[in-house]
Amino acid sequence: MQSNPLSETAPASTSMPQPSATRSTALSTSLLHVDAHLNLSADVAPPLHVSSTFQYSSDPSKLIPAKDAPLTFDPSTDHIYSRETAPNGTRLEALVTSLIGAPSLAYSSGLAALFGAYTLLNPRKVAITDGYHGAHGILEIFKRLTHLEVIPLSRADELNRGDVIHLETPLNPYGEARNIAEYASSAEKTGAVLLVDSTLAPPPLQDPFAQGAHLVMHSGTKYIGGHSDLLLGVLATRSKDWFKQLALDRMHTGNVPGSMECWLAARSLRTMDVRMTRQSESASALVEWLHGAKNGEGPGKDVVGKIVAEVRHACLQEEAKDQNGWLKQQMKGWGPLFAFNLKKEELAKRLPSKLKLFMHATSLGGVESLIEWRAMSDEKADPTMLRVSVGLEQWEDLRDDLLKGFEALVEEESLRT
Repeated sequence: MQSNPLSETAPASTSMPQPSATRSTALSTSLLHVDAHLNLSADVAPPLHVSSTFQYSSDPSKLIPAKDAPLTFDPSTDHIYSRETAPNGTRLEALVTSLIGAPSLAYSSGLAALFGAYTLLNPRKVAITDGYHGAHGILEIFKRLTHLEVIPLSRADELNRGDVIHLETPLNPYGEARNIAEYASSAEKTGAVLLVDSTLAPPPLQDPFAQGAHLVMHSGTKYIGGHSDLLLGVLATRSKDWFKQLALDRMHTGNVPGSMECWLAARSLRTMDVRMTRQSESASALVEWLHGAKNGEGPGKDVVGKIVAEVRHACLQEEAKDQNGWLKQQMKGWGPLFAFNLKKEELAKRLPSKLKLFMHATSLGGVESLIEWRAMSDEKADPTMLRVSVGLEQWEDLRDDLLKGFEALVEEESLRT
């Protein structure tokens, strides 16, 4: 890992425990057992703790003032107030730390985590490309508060020490990847911090730290949660000083997830390895069919070519053909999200209503497949674009559902002419 440009600015200590990132077993095994040391009862399924505050010891000799608090942390006795730590949050962070391979903190949402990152780093400049519009909303707040300058990612070589390269990869809403190692090299030359939003390709698909990232963010609402029933964010760093400062900032801003959300996310992480592998494989198969049919090959070619204008996904990038190239080195699967454009805005608007297996909704990452006419939630989106989040359905069933939708649109178009 590269040196952390701002590591000297953090305080020396905080009472927040730093979970271990060491993993001695495979990812799927670790996500089932790495938190076993936190079990305080015989429950096979970890319990939900709803309390916001926790009793001090009834033994006066064990009462230690906050100013003298030890740096060690005992999860059976040391929880005090849930804005700092709580049983379900501690368990979740142990699991996420094992997942990502670096000490991790949980936040109330992905954007809360991103706000925490920029509060820590407080850069003068940020280089960023298009992508998730919520990230740009966070930067607008900092532009108002600190006169932050935001520049295109293509100008990352203009940054200075302590500035930030904000790299989202794969990129929302297209599911296309960017070269993390290339931007890590740029950050090393300028002294900038490389912040990677890896929401669309969490482990086992991608490890940004292995490519040189300093700070990794996930919207845990998506694949970590995996069931469309919680809001969550995650920040991970290998800098002890950054971790301590992030924990302190989070405690003061109150950007902690609730115990229910932590319990749900911990439940979801048990199956994350198999979910991500299946969803990514299904998305790639669906993309390859759709792209081929658009170009006159395979089932549905006579219909798809009349409707679909463009398909975008990491597996279709030119770099994906190079078995020894950066994309194959960076990703161990192409990700479960992609986008395609239809030939008319009206077609894109109507397609979701023709589908039975895809729910028309925003967000992504759940076990159910979603499709979104992206103009509904992103003011800057191309009105002909649809974003697809592939779930756990059999991919051939999803293909057939899309094909029936395309056929319905073609039939309606023919009746209009």
